[in-house]
Parts: sequence; C-alpha cells; structure tokens
Amino acid sequence: MSDFHDAARDGLSKSELEAVLRRIGEERYHNRHPFYHRMTAGALSKAEMQAWALNRYCYQAVIPRKDAMIVARAADPAFRAAWRKRIEDHDGEDGWSGGIARWLHLATSLGLDAESVKSERLALPATRFAVGAYLSFCTNRTLLEAVASSLTEMFSPTIIGERVTAMLAKYDYITEDTLAYFTRRPEQAKRDADFALAYVLVHADSPERQQQVIDALVFKCDILWAMLDALQHAYGAPGNIPPGAFRPKAAQ
Repeated sequence: MSDFHDAARDGLSKSELEAVLRRIGEERYHNRHPFYHRMTAGALSKAEMQAWALNRYCYQAVIPRKDAMIVARAADPAFRAAWRKRIEDHDGEDGWSGGIARWLHLATSLGLDAESVKSERLALPATRFAVGAYLSFCTNRTLLEAVASSLTEMFSPTIIGERVTAMLAKYDYITEDTLAYFTRRPEQAKRDADFALAYVLVHADSPERQQQVIDALVFKCDILWAMLDALQHAYGAPGNIPPGAFRPKAAQ
C-alpha cells in the first residue's frame, strides 16, 4: 500500500496527479474490504444484508445535502448548473422520485420497515459519525477539497457491476427490481466523476492544492471503509450490536 501523505511534495503534472488519484482507488476503495468480499461471495446472512442497506441509507440520504453545500459555496453559475444535477438525481422532482427513494425501495424489498429506515434511528453510531464527518468536510473545507472528495465516483461503476451481478446470482431473495437503484448509477457516476476530475485537474495548480486533493480522496475512501468496518464488527459476530442499533429479528 502506498503512503499518499506527501505524494505532491515536488509538484505533479496533471497526468501524474490523475494517476495518483486513480491509484488511491485501486488501493483504498472499499471493494477491497472483507465485508464487500463476503457480499460478492454470497456469504452474507440476510440480517447482514439488511443492516448494510439500512446503514447505507444514511450515506445516500446525506449526498444531496453535501452537494447543496457545495453548490452554495460555488461562485461560478456554470459549475452550479452542472453540480446541481447530482441533487436532482438523488431527490428527484419531488424529493421522493430519485435515488434516495430507490434506495429506500431496496431496503424495504429486503424486509425492512420504511419509516425505520428513513428515521436513521437504528443506524450504527459509527455510521452516523462517518456520515456526519463527510457532511462537515464538504461544508467546512475548501471547495476544491469538497469536489475532490467526490472522486470515489471514478471507481463506483466497477463496484456496482460486480455487486449487482453477484447479488442477483447468489442471493435468491434479491431481484432486479430490488436493485433498481443501481440501474442509472453507473452512467450518472461517470458523468459526475468526469466533471469533478476535470475541475480538480484545473484548480489543483500548486503542490499544496494537489496534496489537499489527494488527502480529500483518501479521507472519503476512509469514510466508506469505516462504514464497512462498523458493519463487520457489529453483525459479523454475536454480541457486538451497539445499544439502540438495528437488531435482526432472530437476535431479538
């Protein structure tokens, strides 16, 4: 594994910076996590799958909020016009006709109660902390860093393809309708990643800014990794579920 903390010390060309960013994905994206490997191997229990869907909802629900903070801080109208498409993708026209609603459908198709999922009250404490940290980062760090933190979308089309194929093949209670959220995401993610990468490569014009971009992407990868760490710990062994968190019916 590479140490990225001083990767831009001597300054990088645009192509070198892009190569570093892509290497971060290769080494630190959450498709390398043991929980993900168990998912794609067909080894998760239904309770673990439910816990994943419920906790991941917290992340999905915060995406348009962090994107709204980014839009609010951008002075360039063209940037705002491009970035607000992300909000529309997740909220839809009325708040419940976009990606968040489709993720809620995924969760309820797995047998979860819609209102419990939407309330987020059964999410793991670590999930709430991680999601809050992401929103805070995009609110309080520079616009460039906030944009760079979204670059995990460069890697998401691959993980979506792997995940959907494996889930349909290895879990008989999961159907294409269950996974409707993922139908449009690869196209949307590529569009968004291409825009964000182009922005970053133009505006990361000094070694200091290049390092900020690198650190922002590492931070975002850490957020996604920490969420799976929490799931693995809480639901991978008996007795580890924190007070107040989702408890599978069999464990109640």
